[in-house]
Amino acid sequence: MTVAILGPTFQDLARNVNRNISSLSEIFVGRAFGYLSGSVLGGILFDCMNHFLLLGMSLVATTVGLYIIPFCKKAVLLIVMMSVFGVSFGMLDTGGNVLILDIWGDEGAPHMQALHFSFALGAFLAPLLAKLALGTTVSAENHTEPDFQPPAANGSSEADSASLFGLPDDMNLLWAYAFIGTYVFMVSVFLFALFFKKSSRQEKSKASAQGYRRAEYHKSLLCLLFLFFFFYVGAEVTYGSYVFSFATTHAGMEEREAAGLNSIFWGTFAACRGLAIFFATCLQPGTMIVLSNIGSLASSLLLVLFDKSPLCLWIATSLYGASMATTFPSGVSWIEQYTTISGKSAAFLVIGGSLGEMAIPAVIGIVQGQYPDLPIVLYTCLGSAISTAVIFPVLYKLATLPPNPLPSSSGI
Repeated sequence: MTVAILGPTFQDLARNVNRNISSLSEIFVGRAFGYLSGSVLGGILFDCMNHFLLLGMSLVATTVGLYIIPFCKKAVLLIVMMSVFGVSFGMLDTGGNVLILDIWGDEGAPHMQALHFSFALGAFLAPLLAKLALGTTVSAENHTEPDFQPPAANGSSEADSASLFGLPDDMNLLWAYAFIGTYVFMVSVFLFALFFKKSSRQEKSKASAQGYRRAEYHKSLLCLLFLFFFFYVGAEVTYGSYVFSFATTHAGMEEREAAGLNSIFWGTFAACRGLAIFFATCLQPGTMIVLSNIGSLASSLLLVLFDKSPLCLWIATSLYGASMATTFPSGVSWIEQYTTISGKSAAFLVIGGSLGEMAIPAVIGIVQGQYPDLPIVLYTCLGSAISTAVIFPVLYKLATLPPNPLPSSSGI
């Protein structure tokens, strides 16, 4: 919810800091940098601090940021607060995975699917909350004209110092962020309660007594899974980000149809993440990854072969969203069956996905501009599906290799 609320409120936040949307793109860079920093920091801290305490503290920091953001009247201050959001979410993403593996180990597949379903659910609910809470706001055209350095024209340093914080023009913006901030704070209270329970310490000692597994090719497995998540997350974000523009410019769809195509991708994605909670109780994580890879490969191939067929676009997009849904949580659950995932290892895997999320869409945007007549987005999705379909069998073979026997003088 914290991450997804930015999209529908971006225009109102830009108005708050007297900037237009195009000149405030640094906010996404700041959040992405914060996310990477939070993933690295979380991976280090989760190996030496109580998990519940660290998650609770990160949520308290998020709560403070959510309450402050609507009052920000300077773009730099807003970008800093969004960077704090990124740090918090990076720590939560890493910490949530580590905590589930720490509690349930290789039996935590349904819980891992539930965790990642909650991401999709929050991303679905936050824009609805913003729409209901914000209602109609002032048109963006009234805001963009004075965006070019109005404080310099006024020449008032007093106005600059006084405008660091202030009430937003639309109080509904404040209520939307305050509602989510209050919810986040309530969750942090539960985490602090778990931290203060004596049983949590007993569970931690019990978990450590279960033993520490380390595959012989531990580092190689992590590096291959890093690449696997790089291509998977990059393709997921690329298709979700560009499917609307692709449908309108390349497939000739109307904007309303293209918006529906975008919605059905994320809709099937969220629905299958919810269903995966139940599937994970009867299917092994490796089986779910294979099924996801087959679905991704088949749907992306259909998209490339029939890129201008509206019917095929609808069917293949639905299948693609469903196929992408369970891959990440299944991958984390699968690797835990063969080697123990520490905080640093989980952070390494999360960074692989986040780098794919940043790099692949950016490269596609540049290449698509140079070759506007080609469906570069679809080629990328097919290439990523082929890459993940090739990497996983190598991962499986490496994970199931018997340990090298010690040299024997008997020759037997």
